[in-house]
Amino acid sequence: MSHRQIRSLKSRSRGDEGFTLAEVLVSMFVLTTGLLSLAGVFSLAMATTQTSQLDLTAKQMASETMESIFTARQTSAIPWSGIQNATAGGIFLAGFNPIYLAGADGLIGTADDSAAGLRTVTLPGPDGIVGTSDDITMPLTNFQRKIDITPVTDANGNVATDLRSLTITIQYNVPQTTVKKNYILTSYISQYR
Repeated sequence: MSHRQIRSLKSRSRGDEGFTLAEVLVSMFVLTTGLLSLAGVFSLAMATTQTSQLDLTAKQMASETMESIFTARQTSAIPWSGIQNATAGGIFLAGFNPIYLAGADGLIGTADDSAAGLRTVTLPGPDGIVGTSDDITMPLTNFQRKIDITPVTDANGNVATDLRSLTITIQYNVPQTTVKKNYILTSYISQYR
């Protein structure tokens, strides 16, 4: 055999040897990193899916509270001076409070709400249809509401007597964590309809 033929055989046999240990370790590291990242994204997606019902409930409670305040102004059920927190001479409770049904005055977030009882949500039962006998009623004991009604000032620091700032905060616990989540809805309300 000639010298060229021997070299040709050696070069072919090197290509057929396979992967080195270093190449296998690097590829395993890259594959493991990718799989762990994928598992993290999957767990985050599962947690988000499980809390979406709570997020939707919080959003609905905040919107309902805001609508109640605007309805009180629209219908003149209470005077403009009453659309304030109780600490400022109005009728809306300050600080975090349980979420009750509207009391005798028909307004959400006032002192008479506690007599009406805790607010509940009806969820579909195993059949997936709301309004059937297997529905599940869930009290909103996991939720609290805070209504902040504050005066608005102009650029010179003067209080606008016909305008107020509304901030509705719904606070709730997520079962998977100990952290409280907040849903905040902010708007302005004018004395004028």
